[in-house]
Amino acid sequence: MRTKAVRLYGKNDLRLEEFELPPMKDDEILAKVVSDSICMSTHKAAMQGAEHKRVPKDVARNPTIVGHEFCGELIEIGEKWRGKFKKGQKFSIQTALNYKGSLDAPGYSYRYIGGDATYVVIPQEVMEMDCLLDYDGEAFFYGSLSEPMSCIVGAYHACYHTTNGSYAHKMGIEPGGRLALLAAAGPMGLGAIDYAISLENRPSLIVVTDIDDSRLNRAAQILPPEKAAARGVKLVYAKTTDAGELMALSGGQGFNDVFVFAPVASVVELADKALARDGCLNFFAGPVDTQFSAKFNFYNVHYASTHIVGTSGGNTDDMRESLELTGKGLIDPAAMITHIGGLNAVPETTLNLDKIPGGKKLIYTHVDMPLTAIDDFERLGRGAPFFAELAAIVAGSRGLWCLEAEKALLKHFNV
Repeated sequence: MRTKAVRLYGKNDLRLEEFELPPMKDDEILAKVVSDSICMSTHKAAMQGAEHKRVPKDVARNPTIVGHEFCGELIEIGEKWRGKFKKGQKFSIQTALNYKGSLDAPGYSYRYIGGDATYVVIPQEVMEMDCLLDYDGEAFFYGSLSEPMSCIVGAYHACYHTTNGSYAHKMGIEPGGRLALLAAAGPMGLGAIDYAISLENRPSLIVVTDIDDSRLNRAAQILPPEKAAARGVKLVYAKTTDAGELMALSGGQGFNDVFVFAPVASVVELADKALARDGCLNFFAGPVDTQFSAKFNFYNVHYASTHIVGTSGGNTDDMRESLELTGKGLIDPAAMITHIGGLNAVPETTLNLDKIPGGKKLIYTHVDMPLTAIDDFERLGRGAPFFAELAAIVAGSRGLWCLEAEKALLKHFNV
């Protein structure tokens, strides 16, 4: 079968190409990809090429398909897996396979599987590691967003605190505690706010900081303090980089948990200053600079039990949890999405992702469409009935991408 895909050949070298997939083996699965959301990790892989830890050294000769936040349908099942999977079944993939200790992952390391493609061959190790997940939701884009949400879920689970009088660790953020999310009005920050509110052992206070008024205002509109208050959580949005102001927002006690969403030394150092006794600093942001560092108060590490944790991605259970919470309506990852595009938009978007404002860029792989901001639908609709239709749909969905909009787009492009 022929596929169209965006392949990585080296640093800053992404190419949209059409080529033949190899015949599917009995222990493989042929799948149709419908949606993929572009991750900053893919941008980093495109910047680093073969120097990236998940990209093969011979990528120039054997290019890999990029994209790892994807959702689609299974169209042909190899004999080995016919008792577990069926044709037409929707799927999402946990790409952190950890297969035999390898860092290889779809979207980085494989020639015939990645999210930015029309059709892919799923290798046997994905199924063997139980990383091909059944997705029974109607909207494909929610399946794509389950991967970035799993990174958030995993980060919350990785936080820890000590038990008074012993060194036994309690995993997760402090129940009823004070939580600060720094530089967090972007797409992953929005997911982190939504998830924290949904938790059974949720915090009593969430303070969200950013330096951009427009991002803070959008976050407050999508996730208003009233929604958090209904769950017994005080939610505060603040434009500040000042340690004194941040401490004041905690009631002068500091925060039990502080997440850092930007790989900026000053933000890390602000987080350190804002920690309460036994406070956990979660460094969520993944830096490109392999020598990235920041000052950390080790006096407090010794005498106040402050500590730091970091995670890179979520695991399969985290992804299942994100799918379950989305299915129950407890979280709505649609808030992450600000742009829609087709497969043709992937190379330029990926290479310039750090320069394009807004949140998640959602790609429909069987669509030919420039990357378009949802906020521009109304303007574009004055001369294009298709965008006018999309504008009307999202206007009825709090300005967010939704199932009805996805259906309209796929129908328009005969997908």
